[in-house]
Amino acid sequence: MRRILIASLLLSPVLFTASAVASQPATDAAPSTQVRRVSTGIIAPRLLKSTNVDIPADAFDAMLPPDAEVGLKVNIDEQGNARDIQVIKPVNADLDARVVAAVSKFRFAPATLDNQAISDTIDLNIVVKH
Repeated sequence: MRRILIASLLLSPVLFTASAVASQPATDAAPSTQVRRVSTGIIAPRLLKSTNVDIPADAFDAMLPPDAEVGLKVNIDEQGNARDIQVIKPVNADLDARVVAAVSKFRFAPATLDNQAISDTIDLNIVVKH
């Protein structure tokens, strides 16, 4: 019983100090008239213009498995240009390079945040068929 009483007495100044600090008015606080920004959210980029993947006719069958799909991660800048193209789902080195070259020529409507153009990264899957 004495241990509980001693612990209670030792902790009581901590509780009084904490409640005293919490009850003091804030004198240097910012006024409550904060301006809050309402966002319209991010609107994703849209493809405006694409180009074909150039594959020579004699290399078509050797390079291209049926329904080949190359997965890319592409950063679309504020002007709608494809930048920093990374292959995340490769098929083969030659086809991947040709797809990256074609996608670098694509044009997009850039992503927007509150009607302002912003850079955004998208995942893009390119399916190349025979």
